[in-house]
Formats: sequence, C-alpha cells, structure tokens
Amino acid sequence: MDLILQIINFILHIDTYLNEIITHYGVWTYGLLFFVIFIETGFVVTPFLPGDSLIFMASTFAARGTLNPWLIFILLSIAAVGGDTANYWIGHAIGAKAYTGEVKWIKKEYMERTHAFFEKHGGEAIFLARFVPIIRTFAPFVAGVSEMSYGYFITWNLVGGVSWVATFTLLGYFFGNIPFVQENFELVIIAIVLISLVPAIVEGLKARKEMKEQKGKVDKQ
Repeated sequence: MDLILQIINFILHIDTYLNEIITHYGVWTYGLLFFVIFIETGFVVTPFLPGDSLIFMASTFAARGTLNPWLIFILLSIAAVGGDTANYWIGHAIGAKAYTGEVKWIKKEYMERTHAFFEKHGGEAIFLARFVPIIRTFAPFVAGVSEMSYGYFITWNLVGGVSWVATFTLLGYFFGNIPFVQENFELVIIAIVLISLVPAIVEGLKARKEMKEQKGKVDKQ
C-alpha cells in the first residue's frame, strides 16, 4: 500500500521531482527518462510507471530551456520502440502459459482485457494501445504470446511509439507552461490519466456486455 501511495504521489508531483532530478543530475536526466519509458512498456510488471505525464512534464521543462526537446523526442522514441520490442520477445518466449495463470507475475485480468482489445482492433491495437495506460504495457507482450509476425508488429510499433512520444512532447512543449496548467498541474495530470483510461474502460465494458450476452444465449440453449 505504501508503494502505491508513493507512486501516486510521484505522478501527481512529477514536476517537483523532475525539477530536483534535473538540478542534481543534469544531463543524466535523459538517461533516467529513457530508462523509465523503456521499462514501462518493456516489462509486464511495470504498467504503473508514468509514461504520458513524464513525457509531458519533460517537454514542459524543455520549453523553459532546461532540457532539449529534440533529444527528448529522439531518445524517448527509441526507448518506447525498444521497450515494446523487448516485451514482444518476452511474450514470444513465454507463449500460451501467460493465459493459464501459471506465471505468477502476470495479471490474468490485464491479459484478457488486452486480448479483447486485440480481437477488436487487430494489428492496429499495437498503435492504439500506445495511448492507453496498462494496455500499452501488455499489448506487445500479447502480440509476442500470439506469435504475431515480427515484421507486422515492428511496423505498428514504430508508428505507434513515435506518434505517442511526439504527441506528448508537443503537448508539453506548447501547453505545459500556460499559467493555468502550471497552477493546476495535479489536475492536468489526473485529466491526462483519466482521458487515457477511457478507451480501456469502454472496451472493458463492451467485452463484459458481450460475454453476458453469449452466456445468456448458451443458457437458453
């Protein structure tokens, strides 16, 4: 519970923490940003890391001249694509066992939700999942488990990773320093998280409704 509260506190006050990191570590900040974005999508056990808000905030500092926006865009695009690629091969290695519950560190509920997302959107799910927390961490893993063609996967991975980083880099750079945003940064972060979660919630409700309908048809038979 303490860890969860610490993570929430970090996300809500990411501007303060990132400012301290830049002050104390300077150019090494880029390495930390790269590491966080890489592992957020690179390992299924780290879906809680703040990808959207971290890119947004880093770009806000870039607009102030503290960080370089081009370095942020290039490095974090590489981290995003590299993280998804690593996760794909981890899923490929584990295979169908991921759905059985045998692998303790994989949450079956998230796997099923992501699988439903794949069923509806196909390969495009790799792109769309980039903008949905939790699902973006599980999407490349599910692609690997499902043995999706790597050529097909990497195409959507590149498009999705670069688009995701570009979107939040531009948002942070051009809107992060607006007085209203600075004065209500916690609310902005909460809004980013909630808006990002909307597609996952909608898909989850639709999947549950479809399951109930199918179950009703089976019961009638």
